[in-house]
Amino acid sequence: METKRNTGMIATFGAGCFWGVEAAFRTINGVTSTAVGYMGGTREHPQYEEVCTGRTGHAEVVQVRYDPDIVTYNTLLDRFWSIHDPTQLNRQGPDTGTNYRSVIFYHDAAQEAAARAAKDRLSRTDRYHDKTIVTEIVPASVFWRAEEYHQQYFEKRGGGSCRSGEYRN
Repeated sequence: METKRNTGMIATFGAGCFWGVEAAFRTINGVTSTAVGYMGGTREHPQYEEVCTGRTGHAEVVQVRYDPDIVTYNTLLDRFWSIHDPTQLNRQGPDTGTNYRSVIFYHDAAQEAAARAAKDRLSRTDRYHDKTIVTEIVPASVFWRAEEYHQQYFEKRGGGSCRSGEYRN
């Protein structure tokens, strides 16, 4: 008898350029799919160029579908914290603007509690040398899938890095 994977759990994170964030989550065993898009803004069906102006209020995010029998939400949170600097307000590296903010969009009370506990634990360490973690933890809203050319961007282009200077978002 074939066992069907549990692909129903969703997590959504914003940690700067969504290309690199998506690539980092795709490597985790138990992640069944990813999609890049926009969340947290006021405009319906936002387009990339609009989001980059900062006037829509959206963050660039990756929506992660995962099998909780294989990977925990806390493991996803660990990856989130490890791939960006959560002390930078509205920026990551060379990318600046509210669309690049550090944000966790929670989908239920358990995710909210886990995210807040993780942020609190990190705040009490010396990992960020007494800098304040500015990561927002807010309820998930409508996820607007980004244009197809953004999906799995690095895989389509044979690698790359958001920090390499090869692009300007």
